[in-house]
Amino acid sequence: MALNELLAVPDSRVAGLRTVLDRVLASRSVVLTTHVHADGDGAGSEAAVAAWLEAVGIRAAIVNPTPFPEMFRFLLHRAEVVVDLGAGGEDRVREADLVVVLDTSEPKRVGAVAKLVDPERTLVVDHHPAGGEVVGGFGVQDPAASATGEMVYDLLSLAGGPWPPASVQGMYVALVSDTGSFRYGNTTPRVHALAADLMARGVDPEAVYRRLFATAPRRRLELLREALGNLHTDPELRLGWMVVDHETASRLGATPEDFDGLIEHVRSIEGTEVAILFRGTPEGETKISFRSNGDADVNRIAREFGGGGHVKAAGALVPGAPGEVVPRVVEAVRRALAAGHMEHEG
Repeated sequence: MALNELLAVPDSRVAGLRTVLDRVLASRSVVLTTHVHADGDGAGSEAAVAAWLEAVGIRAAIVNPTPFPEMFRFLLHRAEVVVDLGAGGEDRVREADLVVVLDTSEPKRVGAVAKLVDPERTLVVDHHPAGGEVVGGFGVQDPAASATGEMVYDLLSLAGGPWPPASVQGMYVALVSDTGSFRYGNTTPRVHALAADLMARGVDPEAVYRRLFATAPRRRLELLREALGNLHTDPELRLGWMVVDHETASRLGATPEDFDGLIEHVRSIEGTEVAILFRGTPEGETKISFRSNGDADVNRIAREFGGGGHVKAAGALVPGAPGEVVPRVVEAVRRALAAGHMEHEG
């Protein structure tokens, strides 16, 4: 397939994204938000859209349910575009002509922001499968997209640009993050074509790598040491899990982004089909991250516990500390694996 064909917006997305584009361009002010504890796809997509909005003369603000991650602040075209809840963010959401929810569609994943939005003034652009509820009155959801950043690229393509440097870099980081640096099964020929185009527009992959993967505070390595001390495996069922309680994270001063990548150490153990990371939260809950190798569909098990996500990457937030939650979840995964109930059906 020729490069131009790979870069073209897929026909299945054109109508929906044009509707989003028309609504955005008819607005004077737009608020962007994403899921709690934004990852590289959510934060990168927000940074990309915010820079583009202000380049075309539309006032932009990023208002997230949890603080914008420090490790992704280098993506912002101006620091002030982020407005925290409690520091004017609520007013910005209420006063905006339009709210665009990126990288999620479920109200519970948008946390406190979900209570502020008017569905008639809210759109969704997301690459996750639709859940039971959708925030907003209109959305474009396409699980075939490797990342929400891919759909943002399509949005800018339909708009005919412009392509501000911050937009280009944000989309690249979104792709890198959700494809595991182009290692996961969602890395398509189109993903590589988009990455090549973004590099041609000015992205420096070495600089991005240093920012994302080669710069870490000491506490992150200490967190890894503690987590490895609570690593468990079930070789017979090809299952591995790691536990970090809230007391440990608090003692180390760990931030949510310090946990990024921890689960990959479990996933990399030879023979492991399902990897799980359990993390205690200050609110007395347990945040669970699931990852899959092979054919296991971790989205299924995550939904059993009120969460969701993708076939190979999903999560849930469960009431109770890890000591209470871990046995229940591990046993549920064991049963599902033993019965073959986590096999992906296509």
